[in-house]
Amino acid sequence: MQQHILNNRYQLEQKLGEGGMARVYLGRDLRLNRRVAVKVLHSHYASDPNFLSRFHHEAQAAANLRHPGIVDVYDVGQDGDMQYIVMEYVEGSDLKSAILQQNMLPIDRAVAIAEAVAEGLDAAHQAGLVHRDIKPQNIMIGPSDRVKITDFGIAKSQLSTAMTETGITFGTADYISPEQARGQSATYSSDLYSLGVTLYEMLTGRLPFNGESSVSVAMQHVSTEPPPLRMYNPRVPPQLEALVLRSLDKNPSQRPESAREFAHMLRNYRNVGVQATTIRPVASTPLQQPQPVQRVPQPVQRSPQPVQRAAQPSQRAPQPRYMTESQPLPPPPRRTSSMRPPPEPHGISLGTFVLGIFLLAGVLGLGYLFLGTGLLDDILGSFSINAARQDDSAPPIAGDAVADTTPTPTPTPTPTAEASVSVPNIVGMEEEDARDALQDEDLRPRRGTLEFSSTIAEGRVISQQPAATTLISETETVTYTLSRGPDLVEVRDFTNQRADTAQTRLEQQGFSVQIQQEASTSVTEGFVIRQSPFAGARLERGDTISLVVSIGNRTTMPDVTGLSEDEARRLITEAGLFVSFVDSQGPDDLGDQFDQVAPGTVVSSIPRGGDLVERNSPVTLGVRASE
Repeated sequence: MQQHILNNRYQLEQKLGEGGMARVYLGRDLRLNRRVAVKVLHSHYASDPNFLSRFHHEAQAAANLRHPGIVDVYDVGQDGDMQYIVMEYVEGSDLKSAILQQNMLPIDRAVAIAEAVAEGLDAAHQAGLVHRDIKPQNIMIGPSDRVKITDFGIAKSQLSTAMTETGITFGTADYISPEQARGQSATYSSDLYSLGVTLYEMLTGRLPFNGESSVSVAMQHVSTEPPPLRMYNPRVPPQLEALVLRSLDKNPSQRPESAREFAHMLRNYRNVGVQATTIRPVASTPLQQPQPVQRVPQPVQRSPQPVQRAAQPSQRAPQPRYMTESQPLPPPPRRTSSMRPPPEPHGISLGTFVLGIFLLAGVLGLGYLFLGTGLLDDILGSFSINAARQDDSAPPIAGDAVADTTPTPTPTPTPTAEASVSVPNIVGMEEEDARDALQDEDLRPRRGTLEFSSTIAEGRVISQQPAATTLISETETVTYTLSRGPDLVEVRDFTNQRADTAQTRLEQQGFSVQIQQEASTSVTEGFVIRQSPFAGARLERGDTISLVVSIGNRTTMPDVTGLSEDEARRLITEAGLFVSFVDSQGPDDLGDQFDQVAPGTVVSSIPRGGDLVERNSPVTLGVRASE
């Protein structure tokens, strides 16, 4: 191409590519002697004043972004009818080219690239910018897999895109979020959805949705669930698949809460997820070899089956992890000679016991005849006591259920005969004082959880368990909850950022937002001029933050009705306006009002008092005529 120099500074050397909005050239900044990428808008965009106004503003906002994962924007300018943007030149190729060359990217590499993109998006979102067109074509891969997001400002500035059918306006259909496909505004979550589609493509080598037209693809984003990644790439671990599908949820509230959270989730997966998700066969516990069993031969021949030991009450025979229809079912447990013999009975045998009973009866009979009933009663009483003691010491029979005697803790001890201590009230006390108060009553203090509180100062007790005045025993434990103080959030700096974005972010943090409007010659309409409290202040959720929002280079038309013409002219001039015409109004114009006002009095104005108008706008005054 013939070399062209824009504004005597940027030399266009060769064409790098072309899209629906602009051509991209490799250029050189002659003033700083560095290579740059220059994007020149197509003529039909360059002739649209509404588009250009938004494009210039958002490109300038993108120029304020400084992040290693975002292509730097150096300059925005115009040379004749050529509108251009000058950006950092990144050696390498876009991610789409890498996917086309390799089909499926290695899992670790794909996750690392997505993590870097999410970190770049977080920086942009923190600055109030939504990319709106995240796709592999807008992600540059430099040396050592250095990742850079490009087209900030341009993608957001698009009022329409190359794909517009049946009245639907959206970005690239293959990567568009459901809300954008429905014609709604793009949000920070929309960028995460598009990044999820990009990660899906990196891992599977294909897009989740395909169709004959961009509209059909967009509608699939709205209503069709994406196919599981493992259908196309079985090597994708289930945990990673679940993470990608979460980012592709139709409901924005079900996706990761922010780009920072998405980056954190991907980082955690890269650090520990691979080890945690590696699938290995789980070996079952080997069965002990049973003793040989003597069996009577049966007429039917059967394959020998391993004899399963009968499960003890406290044990369970290990089961195979998987079973198919071709595997024979194990035979039911049978009692065999290999089973553990029952324990030897303790004490005397049954026969000996019966014989002893008969002998004892005979002795007692003789004793009754010779000694009388009194002595016999003493002997029987002694025998009963010894028998009871013998029964108490007998071990439980194998197989019997043994009651669990471990006491079950209850939230609130029930007063018993031993409950003699009334729990003191420690709510509101400093921790040290609360512990002393409990220990003075011979109770054991135990710190429980820490909770935020807007009414209890930090370090003081919020609640206790058991409650105050509850009767409990000495040395019992009293658990208390400590206050962390109010849940304070640091206020970010929203000056020179979009007011609607600032309001949304503040409300998401739990603040109440108050908007005030003010004219400004330096801050674009709809952007924050200043805020109160200032950035860095720590406030409690629910507090009110005031945003003063620019209405642009406008001014308020003063109310000059009833003033003299000279006084009206003075106020109009001070407001940045000028009187272009004075309409002298007589009785025919004013009717009965003509006699009620003095000559030279202003009776009307266009614009009217209180209207917001552009500075340097003309004003027409209606003045009562002389007699």
